Amino acid sequence: MDQDLSTRILHAVDDLFDREIDFLAELTSHPSTRGQEQSAQDFIAGELGERGLSVDRWRIDVQAIRDQPGFSPVIGDYEDAQNVVGTHRSRTGQGRSLILNGHVDVVPAGPADMWDRPAFAPHVDDGWLYGRGAGDMKAGLASNLFALDALRALDLQPAADVFYQSVVEEECTGNGALACLVRGYRAEAALIPEPFEEALVSEQLGVIWAQVHLKGLPTHVAYAGSGANAIEAAVPLIAALHGLEERWNQADCPHRHGGYVHAHHPINLNIGKIQGGDWTSSVPAWCVFDMRIAIYPGQDIAAARAEIEEVILQAARENAFLKNALPEIVWHGFMAEGYALSDDRSARAGAAIGALEGAHRATTGQALERKAITATTDARFFGLYSDTPALVYGPRAEAIHGFNERVELESLRRITAATALFIADWCGTETI
Repeated sequence: MDQDLSTRILHAVDDLFDREIDFLAELTSHPSTRGQEQSAQDFIAGELGERGLSVDRWRIDVQAIRDQPGFSPVIGDYEDAQNVVGTHRSRTGQGRSLILNGHVDVVPAGPADMWDRPAFAPHVDDGWLYGRGAGDMKAGLASNLFALDALRALDLQPAADVFYQSVVEEECTGNGALACLVRGYRAEAALIPEPFEEALVSEQLGVIWAQVHLKGLPTHVAYAGSGANAIEAAVPLIAALHGLEERWNQADCPHRHGGYVHAHHPINLNIGKIQGGDWTSSVPAWCVFDMRIAIYPGQDIAAARAEIEEVILQAARENAFLKNALPEIVWHGFMAEGYALSDDRSARAGAAIGALEGAHRATTGQALERKAITATTDARFFGLYSDTPALVYGPRAEAIHGFNERVELESLRRITAATALFIADWCGTETI
C-alpha cells in the first residue's frame, strides 16, 4: 500500500477515536443478553443507515437453517432473534469482497453486587472501558464500523462489496452467523475481531452442549434411605465426564490437533448450571445439569457426542439406583466443530493472512502473533461451510464472561487502525 495513504488512514482513525469510544459506550449500555438484543440492534441499524449502507434486518427462521451444516439445536423459539447486516456496494468492483462480522449478544452479568459498577453502565477508567460485552465483543463491532469510517473521512470507500454483520446467538449456537450464510451473504474473506489480544487465531476448538435429566425417588427426609436423591446421583456422572475430559487432554489422544500439541489442557469441561428438587425436607425427585465440553478441530462431532453419551450412561449403569432409571440426555445449544485457519493452504487464505500481517506491522511495528485458542467463535461457519478464510483478530480484553469485564482502549485503537489498513489493502479503495 502507498505509504502516504497508510499514514492518512492511521491519522483518520486517531481523529475519529473519541467518537468510536462514545459509540462503544452507547452500544455497551444496551443489555443485549439472549432474547434481549433488539435495542442494541436498533442502535446498530440506525448507525449503519446514517452512513448510507443498505440495511437488512430479519428474524432468524429456524426452519430455513435447520438442515444446514453447522446448525446447533435450540430449545424454545427465535421470535426475538434478529440479525442486522449493512451492505456497501462498490462502484468499480476492482477489489476483493469482505465480511466484517461481530456478535451483539452478551452473556448474563451475574449478581449485580459482585460488579464494582453496574454491568450495563459503561465507564472509562485508566485507559479501559468497562461493562458487560465491552470486550466480548462490542469493541469488535466498533472497530469494524470505524475502520470503514476512517476511509470515508478521506473520501474513500472499499473498491469491493463489504458486508457489515451484527449477529445474535454467537454465545450459545452460532446460528446467527449461519443465518447470514443462508441469506446469501458471501465474500472472499471474513474478519471477526474477537478479543484475543491482537493475535491472529490460528486454531479454535469446537464446543458441545448437553442437558442431563435425572429422576430420583422422593420421600420425606426422615426416611431418606428408602428414597433416591436425584441431585446426588449427578455426582458420579459429573466425575465420569471429568474422566473423559482427562482422556481427551492426554498427549496421545488421537483427536488432538497439531495446533494444540504444546497446550497443557486445551479441552475444558464445564458444568455450567444445575437445578433440582422441590423442598428442603424432601429427597429430590429430579435434577437437571447443563454441561459444556470442547472438541478439537477435525474431531468428528457425531463420534464425540456418542462418546459423551456412552460415558454418562456407563456411569449410570454402575449406580445402584440409576441403572434402573437411566438419565435422559438432551442435546441443545452448541454443536460446533473446531476450525483451524492453519489448515487452509489456499492462495486466498495466504493472501488474506498476508494482508493482515502487513496491516498489523504497519500499525504496531511488530510481527503478527499466531494463537491457538481454547474457545470457539463464529469463524467456523465461514472457514468450514463457505470456503471463506476467516481471520479472528481483535483487541485486548479482560474478564470476559466475568465481573468487571473491560477492553483496553489503546488496543482497540490499534485494531481499528489495522482493520482499516487491511480493508484498504484487501478490498482496494475508490473515491466516494
